[in-house]
Amino acid sequence: MGSWAGLSPGAGGFWVLLHLCGSPSRLSPHPQMPRLWLDYCQFLMDQGRVTHTRRTFDRALRALPITQHSRIWPLYLRFLRSHPLPETAVRGYRRFLKLSPESAEEYIEYLKSSDRLDEAAQRLATVVNDERFVSKAGKSNYQLWHELCDLISQNPDKVQSLNVDAIIRGGLTRFTDQLGKLWCSLADYYIRSGHFEKARDVYEEAIRTVMTVRDFTQVFDSYAQFEESMIAAKMETASELGREEEDDVDLELRLARFEQLISRRPLLLNSVLLRQNPHHVHEWHKRVALHQGRPREIINTYTEAVQTVDPFKATGKPHTLWVAFAKFYEDNGQLDDARVILEKATKVNFKQVDDLASVWCQCGELELRHENYDEALRLLRKATALPARRAEYFDGSEPVQNRVYKSLKVWSMLADLEESLGTFQSTKAVYDRILDLRIATPQIVINYAMFLEEHKYFEESFKAYERGISLFKWPNVSDIWSTYLTKFIARYGGRKLERARDLFEQALDGCPPKYAKTLYLLYAQLEEEWGLARHAMAVYERATRAVEPAQQYDMFNIYIKRAAEIYGVTHTRGIYQKAIEVLSDEHAREMCLRFADMECKLGEIDRARAIYSFCSQICDPRTTGAFWQTWKDFEVRHGNEDTIKEMLRIRRSVQATYNTQVNFMASQMLKVSGSATGTVSDLAPGQSGMDDMKLLEQRAEQLAAEAERDQPLRAQSKILFVRSDASREELAELAQQVNPEEIQLGEDEDEDEMDLEPNGEGPAGAGTGAGPGWA
Repeated sequence: MGSWAGLSPGAGGFWVLLHLCGSPSRLSPHPQMPRLWLDYCQFLMDQGRVTHTRRTFDRALRALPITQHSRIWPLYLRFLRSHPLPETAVRGYRRFLKLSPESAEEYIEYLKSSDRLDEAAQRLATVVNDERFVSKAGKSNYQLWHELCDLISQNPDKVQSLNVDAIIRGGLTRFTDQLGKLWCSLADYYIRSGHFEKARDVYEEAIRTVMTVRDFTQVFDSYAQFEESMIAAKMETASELGREEEDDVDLELRLARFEQLISRRPLLLNSVLLRQNPHHVHEWHKRVALHQGRPREIINTYTEAVQTVDPFKATGKPHTLWVAFAKFYEDNGQLDDARVILEKATKVNFKQVDDLASVWCQCGELELRHENYDEALRLLRKATALPARRAEYFDGSEPVQNRVYKSLKVWSMLADLEESLGTFQSTKAVYDRILDLRIATPQIVINYAMFLEEHKYFEESFKAYERGISLFKWPNVSDIWSTYLTKFIARYGGRKLERARDLFEQALDGCPPKYAKTLYLLYAQLEEEWGLARHAMAVYERATRAVEPAQQYDMFNIYIKRAAEIYGVTHTRGIYQKAIEVLSDEHAREMCLRFADMECKLGEIDRARAIYSFCSQICDPRTTGAFWQTWKDFEVRHGNEDTIKEMLRIRRSVQATYNTQVNFMASQMLKVSGSATGTVSDLAPGQSGMDDMKLLEQRAEQLAAEAERDQPLRAQSKILFVRSDASREELAELAQQVNPEEIQLGEDEDEDEMDLEPNGEGPAGAGTGAGPGWA
């Protein structure tokens, strides 16, 4: 210790570490102390003694057990990276990877930074092929593969030991969801290598094999960019070195190649979509449209389409391909070929019967367009002929050829042709066959009946209606009944009244309320024109019960109008009373107003007042102000002081009744809260903690206060109560204002006769009180 006293601190520390760790010729007594080795190596690194430091690291690794090597290697690798000695660093990394293979990414990054790309590619290829490798950086196998592709494709001159083409094509079979990037990497490799024609072949192969639009877009954009760069490079070279004839030809060739590539894009994209789903009918039609003007390509496309598309897997309607194929031949004047195509189409096992039916209809329309009417009839009769083996229409286990005889589309077209080209008997046979097969629709039944009617077979047409009625139920039979009854009435009028009544009763039996209104009005019209008035009134009365609630108000209006026209206005009183009982409050209120107005016109003031009094029970003064204003105007014209006081009393009573209804108050509060901010504190500021019942009570008090404020004041309306302090002169003046029709007496009469009597009877004799009710 004394011999070291004269040394500097740094040198002393060095000799202490050297003594503890051992000299190069012998091991230290404490060789398994990694902390001392780390300090010693760090000291040597600070001294800048590269060789001695490297040998010391090696001694440390030999001295320490392998379980402690992980503490030495980080410093060792930092030492190797800190000096421009790539060979030494590479050898050190190789030793390190034997201890820690999962650190291969670190070694690869160092190789990239030192421009040793060939070995980096080899290491990266080894990592990618090792399925057990787990990236420390969290990279997936595809990301590592993509790094490898970028590395070998962007540095073809520096990576010589790997087969780049085989590696990338292996990735194409392995990562099928990322084909676009891998194809672009392979083409980029050949472009950087100078093999431009090979790169073009790669692009062509790619756009013919990719399966998704995304991959196609990546490859096509890269391909177009490559062609543009080739043209730009050629033009730049020609401008620098001067143009020659060969250069112009080469440039024109490249421009033509680029233009052709751009023009092929829609067709190439369509090919991608068809590779995804070769049974997509719409894409085949688009492909034919892309070949517009090239008949041979169109024929080849149609041929390939009808051979490729499986009707049971098709997206769309596969029969349209056959129809369009035949139409193409027809447009070009080759009718025989068009007929052959459609004939082949009729033998295709389609998935749906409707597809085969459409083909048969197209066969008929083809012949009709060329005026071969007999042939069109023959084809459709052939299509509707009974097959050797019958099958149900929806029986999927049978081929469509055995089920097409029940197709309504073919039968409808055959019926139209028979009406236009055939005889009466043949047309009638077709319609009868449709009804026998039970495939008719209400419109078919109506058409059949109209056809018979046009040929003056009225009873036969009525039988057709009845056959149709037996096939359908409500609501499908609604149109048949309406047409049948209308035609029957138009034909016979009142000559067969009982039969018509029976028909109406059959129609109304089981008729839903939704469709009852039309039939009842037709029935009532029959009775009014040809039957009895009381029967018509009975029909109207039944109609008011049978229709939907939403139609009852209109039905009552019609009933009242017809009753007034037939029996007179007084006959409508019972109808009004029933309507008020049955209808909803809103419509009942309208009926009451109309009823009261009618009674006023008849001079029945007491009746009108009783109606107003009855209707007031369903009229909240806050929401039905129009009703109360109407009643007030009525009392002003026909009443006196007591009747007006009675009206006001009823109004207060009704308002109090509504104020005490909790449900109504709650709805009003919700309405107020909905129009405001929607919080409880808005309804009762400062009392947000109160419960709902307290809020309801407060709201009731507010409404009561508003009702008190709404009471008419003496100074405003001049309507006085019995308990008021007004003088008799004011009351007399008010009576004159209230009833302008008062009879003026002479001045010599007693003054008391001009005053209002205690019982409140007015001088006009217009009636008093609220009336005896409905009497």
